[in-house]
Amino acid sequence: MRTTILLWLALALTLPTNAQVKKVKIPDIPGYVTLKGDFHIHTVFSDGNVWPTVRIDEAVAEGVDVIAITDHIEYRPHLSDIPSDHNRSYDIAKPEADKNNIILVKGTEITRSMPPGHFNALFISDAAALAKDDFKAVVKEAKKQGAFIIWNHPGWKAQQPDTTKWWDIHTWLYDNQMLNGIEIYNEKEYYPIVFDWAIQKKITIFANSDIHGPTSPFYNIYQSHRPLTLVFAKERNEVGVKDALFDGRSVAFTDNMVRGKEEWLKPLFEACIKVVKKGSKTELTNLSGIDFELEDISGSVAKTISLQGEGSTVITSSKPIKIKVKNFEISPDKYLEVTL
Repeated sequence: MRTTILLWLALALTLPTNAQVKKVKIPDIPGYVTLKGDFHIHTVFSDGNVWPTVRIDEAVAEGVDVIAITDHIEYRPHLSDIPSDHNRSYDIAKPEADKNNIILVKGTEITRSMPPGHFNALFISDAAALAKDDFKAVVKEAKKQGAFIIWNHPGWKAQQPDTTKWWDIHTWLYDNQMLNGIEIYNEKEYYPIVFDWAIQKKITIFANSDIHGPTSPFYNIYQSHRPLTLVFAKERNEVGVKDALFDGRSVAFTDNMVRGKEEWLKPLFEACIKVVKKGSKTELTNLSGIDFELEDISGSVAKTISLQGEGSTVITSSKPIKIKVKNFEISPDKYLEVTL
């Protein structure tokens, strides 16, 4: 354990001290504040390699508004070095979160082989009460505490090497309102079939880091960002986040790609782009930090348009302009289309 911490410290000292962490600007949408979230994170209190307060420091540095520390209940390889109960990582991180205006959601990861797989229980009151052998008893206890339950990395090759399957236990969870969210993206993996499930079954969409070590060496945070779940909340607090997630108000933001339900992608795009028409010229100004990949599909031949974050471009046309947003997916390989 001591060796691991020293290695991470040595790595941190080699990082450029004058580098600017990229904070992607995302505007609010009408009626809601847009929050950047990561709801799957580990610390030394399960199989992670950092102290809980480091997760708060990372969130502050990267412009993340809300995080959930979700240490495993069943897998705690550092337990002999750091004996504690299942609530300790949250208890340590919470004062630092409050001091830095970070919304910290209390959570834990329920860890089972497939089926059923791994699940995060968010907004719980006592993680220790979920330390039970029977899986159904665990999720029932979580729901008793008011939990929002996410199926983590359904397409993880370590658990589903040949195909990503929806099992009978997942139908039981779904039918009993015990499957509220699902990761369509985890760490650096995207699961198109899971995205399709989320759309068809109206399950709340997530993209989470599942980070175990420091975020800076694992993700290129100076040029990009960790996987993020964008949450459209009525207010910037834990109650607002919980209400939004139970209402399905989220999209996945990864590697400059945004995936989610059209009802949220359309207002997000409209909030990002300012349109000014002057005769036959239409000026598009990008108010966000997202680099847009657009296609003008108004005519018989599609025209590619690149619109960099906080940049602008001009389209010349005397007709209404129909745009396909190539990095806004409303289902696998189906893109948002808007008329300017």
